[in-house]
Amino acid sequence: MKKHLLIALACGAFQFSYAQQKDSAEIRRIANEILSNSNAYEDLRVLTKTVGARLAGSAGMVKAEKWGVAALKAAGADSVYLQECMVPHWIRGAKEQARIISKRRDFVPPLNIAALGNSVGTGAKGVTAAVIEVKSFEELEKRKDEVKGKIVFYNYPFIDTHVKTFHSYGDAVKYRGSGASRAAKYGAVAVVVRSMSHSADNHPHTGSVNYAEDAPKIPAVAIGLKDADRFSQRIGNDPSMQLYLRTNCQKLPDTIGHNVIGYIRGSEFPDEYITVGGHLDSWDLAEGAHDDGAGCVQSIEILRAYKALGIRPKRTLRVVLFANEENGARGAAKYADEAKAKNEKHVFALESDAGGFTPRGFMLEMEPAKRAKVLSWKPLLLPYGLYDFDEEGGGVDVGFLHRALGTPMGELSPDSQRYFDVHHAASDVFEAVNKRELELGAVGMAALLYLVDQYGL
Repeated sequence: MKKHLLIALACGAFQFSYAQQKDSAEIRRIANEILSNSNAYEDLRVLTKTVGARLAGSAGMVKAEKWGVAALKAAGADSVYLQECMVPHWIRGAKEQARIISKRRDFVPPLNIAALGNSVGTGAKGVTAAVIEVKSFEELEKRKDEVKGKIVFYNYPFIDTHVKTFHSYGDAVKYRGSGASRAAKYGAVAVVVRSMSHSADNHPHTGSVNYAEDAPKIPAVAIGLKDADRFSQRIGNDPSMQLYLRTNCQKLPDTIGHNVIGYIRGSEFPDEYITVGGHLDSWDLAEGAHDDGAGCVQSIEILRAYKALGIRPKRTLRVVLFANEENGARGAAKYADEAKAKNEKHVFALESDAGGFTPRGFMLEMEPAKRAKVLSWKPLLLPYGLYDFDEEGGGVDVGFLHRALGTPMGELSPDSQRYFDVHHAASDVFEAVNKRELELGAVGMAALLYLVDQYGL
């Protein structure tokens, strides 16, 4: 009996080893194709240099959608189509102004600021007021009686000791998101927020402000880090100081946008779907190279590589270039709503929206048994630098599908050290992306999707 058991175990081990070898060889073939023949970097160059900024509702959005259709067709998609959704239309207007006014009458260079997305403008005359600096919401509460008629400056820095910089962002972003409404409740006339960044430069980083319904809407701007420190020093030693602030933002009526979707039809289970994508929109300050042109071109590259190698997935692989992630996520909501209405079966959804830097692993959000299955594939992914599967979560866009249908989701997790140098800033340009790192991200994503397609979850 013991002898037969040992033989059975040996045969099982041999079969598993053989399956691993087969998968490893196929993943190697995918990696070779992408690393040798990828079109991702060129796709990104065209997107960033010929389309550029592409905020929802803008002319750049329309150009980007046309680019997405052409890129997916060139990659060999079985079919490409547009999924209509209404998107917000916010415009920045003329360049913002911020300058210090003081009885000292010394020359102070203008402060480098950027209006936060969805913010209201100051009006043509601007706003001039004294400034109260706070380091936290707790300090705001303690000093709430001092706020009326003033501009609140939230000077809350990223926590330096977080190795994964997304943890610093997650900690600080509440000041950008809800800082305006919390200050407005106590009578503030505007807010200035320290940019969400570790950077050593002075670029202001924009991003959405989220107004509460029970507070007045007041102008909100971000300030570059060097100027934030200079501004703080001035507040501390100049009691006469006021800030003149002028922004020219407008919120126009919603307009029509589109998710751009291309797919390879499944060979065995065409009515089961695997989604991979990034968001096609970007903030108006920059080319949106890392955020999220990188995720879009990586997703398209997966489809191209599969087609080039003759890989026909068992399940239908959809590449989705989501509309309006930055200031509304209307595209993701539409995609999830339509999937639910059609009672579609979605096996897995993967997003790349954390930059085109060197891939380290994946964030995952799914049932424990399904996570365990993904973790069992780590030996196949480790040769491509993918070792970190500890974080829970997924991208903003695929999160809508996860909540609507319970779809297991994931997000590529690149090295994060440089991401918030460029995130939502003018420095997010094509030149900031490394070709090799971008392609390695596509390799990792293609490998994971291949395994999910082969074995399901």
